[in-house]
Amino acid sequence: MLEKALRLYTPSLSEKPMADFLADKCDDLGFEDIRTDEVGNLIATKGSGSPKILLCGHMDTVPGKIKVRKEGDSLYGRGASDAKAPLMAMLFAAASIEKNNGTVMFVGAVDEEGNATGIKNLVKNKLDIDYAIFGEPSGLKQVTIAYKGRIAINLKINVGNSTHASAPWLAKNAIEESIIFTNELKKSLEVGQENKKKGMLLTATVTEIKGGTSHNVTPKECDATMDIRIPVDINCKMVVEKIEKTVKEVSKKRDVEAFYSVLDETEPFEAPHNSPLVRAFTLGIMDIEHTRPMLIRKTGTGDMNVIGNLLKIPVVTYGPGDPHASHTIDEKVSIDEYLRGIEVLKKTLHHLKRLHDRTK
Repeated sequence: MLEKALRLYTPSLSEKPMADFLADKCDDLGFEDIRTDEVGNLIATKGSGSPKILLCGHMDTVPGKIKVRKEGDSLYGRGASDAKAPLMAMLFAAASIEKNNGTVMFVGAVDEEGNATGIKNLVKNKLDIDYAIFGEPSGLKQVTIAYKGRIAINLKINVGNSTHASAPWLAKNAIEESIIFTNELKKSLEVGQENKKKGMLLTATVTEIKGGTSHNVTPKECDATMDIRIPVDINCKMVVEKIEKTVKEVSKKRDVEAFYSVLDETEPFEAPHNSPLVRAFTLGIMDIEHTRPMLIRKTGTGDMNVIGNLLKIPVVTYGPGDPHASHTIDEKVSIDEYLRGIEVLKKTLHHLKRLHDRTK
């Protein structure tokens, strides 16, 4: 089943073949109310009663085809790790839920690697759920309880004039000014973090720069994009205030016109460590892997930020696969780990029913 899923090429916003494939499988596995919503998310339910649990994985992958093949214990293909193995593991775990043992809402989401169109549409319709599990590669013995937030900004620099490249002293250079601005922003945002671990670092990274009109003319304008990742002890408002202050100060000092706009804003999120969901995962992993899992904070930003902050419910991210294999040119997953991941998720759902009933 995973191999078939990998043979479907589904970059962001081209997930329909995967949605159709999952709809057929959900039908075979006894799911009910199988449907595709207006943006292309596949949604199906299984079981009945409480607790109500969202199992959400994403159907899209980053672009780039990889030949699907088995080599030893490894299965190769685009999405093998991120995130078709976690998605399919959740499908089979959800299929094991029986009546009166809880209700699972299984979702194959679109555009997670893009602009999170799928999850944003999902939360528009009021979700009646007690817990949520998102499928991303974590390895079997790690449960992701926190993701950083993210702000992406566009910084537009205008120096008012351009000149021939043979007389660069006649005008300021927008690209060079842009480098000064982004360096100053990076410095002011990242200051005073010497003793912090990676999961708690605020990072500011230049990801795109566009400027210039000809090889022999100094640029009058330049656009830069910065990607800022925000740890759970800071919020987006604090970061935006610092950006605004720094841009104003540097603009005045350099006597250069500068404007910034926020392209994307997602608050950081950390799940409560002692929730029934985290305890159920601990027991499920101990059942299959015979060791206590490590609770980890990831440096990225995920769909769980959106649901966790909006619904204020316990949310974690988990799935078979090595996160370092994600987006690589030879993406793969261990077949054994994928199959054991299904068993961990089944056990976790079983424990969650019991722990939830006990807390009522």
